Amino acid sequence: MAGIWLDALDGIARTCREHGRADLLQAVRQKRAQLLDPKLRVLVVGEPHQGKSQLVNAIVNAPVCPVGDGRTTVLPTVVQHAEAASATVVQAASAPGRPAGASVPTTAERTPVPLDQIAAGVAGTLGRRSGGGPAYVEIGLPRALLGAGLVLVDTPGTDEVALIGAGAPVAALNRADAVLVVTDSTRELSVAELNMLLHVTRSHPNVAVVQTKIDLVPDWRAVVERNRQHLAEAGVPAALIPVSAALRLRAAVTDDHGLNAESGFPQLIARLQRDLAGKGDVLARASVAMIARTVVEQLAAPLRAELESQEAEEQSGPISRLHAAQREVDELRRCSTRWQNTLADEMADLLSDIEYDLRDRTRQILRMVDEAFDTADPLVSWDTFQEWLQRSLVEAAEANHEWLAQRCDFAARRVAGNFARYGYDVLPPWSMTVPEDLVDRLPEMERPTIDRFTASQKVITGMKGSYGGLLMFGLAMTLAGMPMINPVSIGAGALFGGKSIRDESRQLLRRRQASAKTAIQRHVDDFFVRTTKDCRDTARQVQRMLRDHFTALTEELQEAIVQSFRTAKQAADTDAAARDQRQREIRLKMSRLAAVYEQAQQLTAARPAPAPLEPRA
Repeated sequence: MAGIWLDALDGIARTCREHGRADLLQAVRQKRAQLLDPKLRVLVVGEPHQGKSQLVNAIVNAPVCPVGDGRTTVLPTVVQHAEAASATVVQAASAPGRPAGASVPTTAERTPVPLDQIAAGVAGTLGRRSGGGPAYVEIGLPRALLGAGLVLVDTPGTDEVALIGAGAPVAALNRADAVLVVTDSTRELSVAELNMLLHVTRSHPNVAVVQTKIDLVPDWRAVVERNRQHLAEAGVPAALIPVSAALRLRAAVTDDHGLNAESGFPQLIARLQRDLAGKGDVLARASVAMIARTVVEQLAAPLRAELESQEAEEQSGPISRLHAAQREVDELRRCSTRWQNTLADEMADLLSDIEYDLRDRTRQILRMVDEAFDTADPLVSWDTFQEWLQRSLVEAAEANHEWLAQRCDFAARRVAGNFARYGYDVLPPWSMTVPEDLVDRLPEMERPTIDRFTASQKVITGMKGSYGGLLMFGLAMTLAGMPMINPVSIGAGALFGGKSIRDESRQLLRRRQASAKTAIQRHVDDFFVRTTKDCRDTARQVQRMLRDHFTALTEELQEAIVQSFRTAKQAADTDAAARDQRQREIRLKMSRLAAVYEQAQQLTAARPAPAPLEPRA
């Protein structure tokens, strides 16, 4: 029957070797040698003063382990079969600090101890060399139970799980076939004891709780029930066996079978004998299942962590860089659309605003012209006015061009703002200034035709006006009997002639003013058209320059981003292939570990261990 669990254990060893875990491989090999050993090594652990040493004495019916006030077990005590009673202190020759669970070194010093000085040997004061390695006391005793293969290991009292077996590798948990956790009946299980049991049962398949000193506590049965409830609530799969070492030893002296049965030891010894008989099958199967779980957990933990780390790296590694590069490509595409729309909108607004500004400035000039020529005579003030008009138009053109330069610079900065996320200055290397030849660009103003009121025209106009006055008043005077030409008619003719000259002079002035206004209007219109054309041409040139500059910049950025995208995609593809390959390897290893675990668990499912014996109340 050993071949089944041996095959499973060898498979676990091969798995450890494949994963490069020499420490686990050594533990599996040690467990294999331990399970093939027909001896049953029972580890007795517990807190101090719980009756561990007395329990060992009661099992073998001999005072092999020193007990009593002031006596403390310092070195682990191994009680095994021998033809004659003997005691030996075994100390490793190697330096201290060997890991717990390591094999006992072959070079060990063995110091015999007289039987009457066993207490000193267990206390570590006899046969132990200072500065040596871990030591333990080995006691041989001729007992049939021990001769069947039972080996008892009494450990120093401790409430720390990590300290169990720290004194010598021989007392390590992984070298035990069964573990007896000892507690007395004077109190319920403590938190430290429950923690110890949880730790031991997770790493050992055969654990029992022995409740001692039931002879000292009248209501020990109530304590037993409460302890069983504590074990069930804590999820500790360990049987609880109440015993009395004092009753057992007294029954051995008096050969009282009833008292022996009352001590509870028959149930405990029956359990140990059952474990001894089933070590090569039931216990071995459970041990293999336990070590398979331990090995699989330790081997699967780094694989699971690596798988999780790879999944995390997928979000922050080459794949994330690929996604970032793709986002950069998309963002550059949106940026290209935005800056083109910004440029078109800004230039359209610029042209409209510049034209409106120039129109407003020329309207103000024309308004001033109208106000001036409502009273001024172009014939007298034309030269002075022409200089003012020329200067005003030049100032208007300069102001308009200066605002054009400012608006072009503003438009360039607005477009460049779309590239701000790329972290460097993207403004074009250009500088727009007001042209110095604006005066030469202005159209020449033609002098308007100005009608002069000559002396002959005045004479003729006066004669025309005086004739009508002379005739009208002369005819009127003839009715009164006066001659047509008389002083009154002559005076009226002179008056009418003067009025005709003044009226004609005013009409000529208004015609000269209207002619000047019309000429100035045509000149300003020509100025507006020509200046507007120059501004539009300049704005179009700036627009083309900005378009070419930012198009080249976009192409440069696109080339860099596309190259980065290609590099990131290549790295992502390579990383994804390597990650997929590694994930397949990890999942394959995990599936193999699961198969090893299932194979080991089927050992206990195929032949479950019998239920633990429960003592009679």
